[in-house]
Amino acid sequence: MITIRNAEDRGHFNHGWLDTFHTFSFADYYDPANMGFRALRVINDDRVEPGAGFGTHPHRDMEIITYVLDGELSHKDSMGNGSIIRPGEVQRMSAGTGVRHSEKNPSPAQWLHLLQIWIVPDRTGITPGYEQKLFDASERQGRLRLVASPDGADGSVTIHQDVRLYASLLDDRQEVAHTFDDGRYGWLHVARGNAIVNGIEMKEGDGAAISDEKALTIKGDHAEVLLFDLN
Repeated sequence: MITIRNAEDRGHFNHGWLDTFHTFSFADYYDPANMGFRALRVINDDRVEPGAGFGTHPHRDMEIITYVLDGELSHKDSMGNGSIIRPGEVQRMSAGTGVRHSEKNPSPAQWLHLLQIWIVPDRTGITPGYEQKLFDASERQGRLRLVASPDGADGSVTIHQDVRLYASLLDDRQEVAHTFDDGRYGWLHVARGNAIVNGIEMKEGDGAAISDEKALTIKGDHAEVLLFDLN
């Protein structure tokens, strides 16, 4: 079964400096029918104006994945990390027992477009950790590239949950396929462009909850998609 979460049905707030869409309940957006999916708790689709950002704030007991689509993100945290995250790079921050960080668009001219993803960890109280890796466009073009996993397989960032996250770039109706093991679930997010998933048309910002599906085929038209394989 594939259940579409339409882009226009997401929570939406335009704060001027931040134009944000929430796939699931977050902050001032509350929808009891959309509190998350399995261990996937947050997908925030954020556009941040030049020079603006999120001031220092705390997190605890959450796996946070940042995926930049356009522009650059400047990150600083209480673990001593300071970095710039660019398109194709995946950042993983395990908040664990507690971490504070800030995120800013350092550009004086270009808007920043990113996805911030929260995954509930498989246990609480872990030591905070940080990872950042580049997955070049050539690695994601026309294939599902594993970018996050519980075991760091294929050079992916390591998260503390039985979730595997794949990223793909699909042009000119390229097609990729994924097979789910028994008892597994999926969530597909169309970050940009258009996709056809098992014959169902999806547009930018749409999500899809996937259950009781053994196989998935995804065709894309100038599309960038993220696929979560969850227990």
